[in-house]
Amino acid sequence: MAAATLQLYLESIRRELERQDPTVLGVAVALVAVLLTIVFFALLRSRKSSRRAVLLAGLCDSGKTLLCCRLLSGKFKVTHTSITSNSALYRVKSDKGPAVALYDLPGHESLRYRYLEKHKSDARAIVFVVDSVSFQKEVKDVAEFLYTLLTDAVIAKNAPPLLIACNKQDVTMAKSAKLIQQQLEKELNTLRMIRSGAPKSLDGPGTVGAVPLGKKGKEFDFSQGPMKIEFVECSARGSKGDEGEANIGIVEAWLVKVA
Repeated sequence: MAAATLQLYLESIRRELERQDPTVLGVAVALVAVLLTIVFFALLRSRKSSRRAVLLAGLCDSGKTLLCCRLLSGKFKVTHTSITSNSALYRVKSDKGPAVALYDLPGHESLRYRYLEKHKSDARAIVFVVDSVSFQKEVKDVAEFLYTLLTDAVIAKNAPPLLIACNKQDVTMAKSAKLIQQQLEKELNTLRMIRSGAPKSLDGPGTVGAVPLGKKGKEFDFSQGPMKIEFVECSARGSKGDEGEANIGIVEAWLVKVA
């Protein structure tokens, strides 16, 4: 829409200049195009910089709240299921580094979509936390929530980078990030086929105004997502239990990149 408007504006300037001095037409149009392009990209950049929220999303008990606590204080804290979103200012690198607002969104099925809807427009980045231990039995629910996120029109338009944090890697039975990625791709591909053939009245939550997922005619993989998507392994609790340090360095490094 913006590109079309710019083209029409340039065309009107060209016609006006043709009535004046044709010898300066090329130079004038080129200068105007450069200036408008600079303004256009400056506006796009300012829109992105105004989005300062990093959303921590995922199912209940995936470890979102503990991850949030570890990022903010580095300390372990006994957490409980959230019934509302919690937010706090987080500075990357040091106290003088850029700041983002961490939003810990509730993971309960009756709340997760409501709070995603509330905060999605402000998302600079999203951390989607997965319980690597219980993943096998929760894979369908995880894929359902992730599908809603990936096909949301606002999120797809803003394209905030997405980190899928495979948490609880300190537990022996934890699934690897590679396996989680492969299984989610299969589930999302199945969901895509089901949703594309389902009557609108039977669609799941968050499907109003949804955009298509992936490339038509191709099996879905995360490279087809509307934003850059990365998978990492982490542990908000840490291998040494409550008193030890968390293994979240890779999450912190990612936040430095997107802040």
